[in-house]
Amino acid sequence: MRNMIPALTTPITQAQVDQFHDQGYLMLKGGCSADLIDAFNGHIYDLRNQDPMPEWAAVDESKKFSIRLFNPHLHDSFSRQVMKLPVIRGTLAQLMGREANCVQSMFFYKEPGSPGQAAHQDYYYIKNDPMTMIAAWIAMEEKVDVENGCLWVIPKSHRLGLLPHGAVKNLDEHEAWTDETEGIDLNTQVPVEMEKGDILFFHELLIHSSNRNRSADRWRRSYVCHYIREDATTTRKDLQKKFPLY
Repeated sequence: MRNMIPALTTPITQAQVDQFHDQGYLMLKGGCSADLIDAFNGHIYDLRNQDPMPEWAAVDESKKFSIRLFNPHLHDSFSRQVMKLPVIRGTLAQLMGREANCVQSMFFYKEPGSPGQAAHQDYYYIKNDPMTMIAAWIAMEEKVDVENGCLWVIPKSHRLGLLPHGAVKNLDEHEAWTDETEGIDLNTQVPVEMEKGDILFFHELLIHSSNRNRSADRWRRSYVCHYIREDATTTRKDLQKKFPLY
């Protein structure tokens, strides 16, 4: 059994490791090249633009560039390669202390006008034991900012443990089908603005959200993967398959 950080790459410093554990998140600027982002965006576009669409990616024609693509890594080799970029593998190993496995991936389109997701903790949706899950959120646009629906986070909220979640309160801003963290002052949220290729790593208990895309013509595409330590397991039956990053 492996119990070591891969020699392949150690892309972050000890100060950055400490920052992640203190704040609950870490931004890695330019972690993914613009060329790769452009190629992957084009590839995902082509997947949904096929006639017919692949069965695993199929949605109503009118929603093919609005409904997120769930778990493309299960079916698509390009999605798997981006899921296990060396910089992601190395960073996760440094943060977790050993190798990570991927259990979920999502490609978000977030077209102009689309709602965001209310404040939540990922562990609420994806229970894992031991609790080791970290998300890697890759910005797929030139600019991800407040106007087109960037993430908002509450620094250090991962120290609070799992909080109750209830019905979404602001349906003008957020999707109705999710749940919202309760018992927290959302005025303490701060925006995380990003540029193409930036990667945001965040703890499974960090409270985070996004608002409506208020831009007139800018999308907010992102590729988001969830990883657990190689010795951890998930309870959700649809997320049982673990993908190593080597």
